[in-house]
Amino acid sequence: MVKTTKTPNIVILISGRGSNMISIVEAIKDGSLPVTISAVISNRPDAAGLIYAQNAGINTAVIDHTQFESRELFDQAMANEIDTHAPDLVILAGFMRILTTAFVEHFAGKLVNIHPSLLPKFKGLHTHQRAIDAGEKEHGASVHIVTPELDDGPVVLQARVPVLENDTADSLAARVLEQEHTLYPAAIRKLVLANKIFT
Repeated sequence: MVKTTKTPNIVILISGRGSNMISIVEAIKDGSLPVTISAVISNRPDAAGLIYAQNAGINTAVIDHTQFESRELFDQAMANEIDTHAPDLVILAGFMRILTTAFVEHFAGKLVNIHPSLLPKFKGLHTHQRAIDAGEKEHGASVHIVTPELDDGPVVLQARVPVLENDTADSLAARVLEQEHTLYPAAIRKLVLANKIFT
């Protein structure tokens, strides 16, 4: 039997402006990332990234978390919407919701996140200030496979930046974000080419 190849299909989840989503779209446009985006889904109807996605001709959907009585019901609705697109990967790009174990397990091995620290250091919030307070010499971002434990799971790729003597949380965050925009498309490409997701 001849094995047929297909372009991997991804769904991107956002909550805001979607700057990492934009970097992924740009990488697809320039040919460096061999995937297609079947949908961009947001939990916030006012997410600016939705407008960008629509202008780029990408399907969009909103599952407003405020319309659900529980996290579980929201996650189920989100999973149902994602499943209609049958994605090979689900990409969290500034999606500001903690996901239930049931959701994570439903997409086990397919759910990818970017976190602004060199994991396993500084899981959770306020990573840039915490890195400065800890006297770190370098900081950065990690792309990892999502598991039920927050900011855990196998690291796919990391990017590093030096922590400068006069850094503030904002200045450090800006340099890390610049690296994220290169890192995330590269990590998705690594997953695709390593055939870790697709059989």
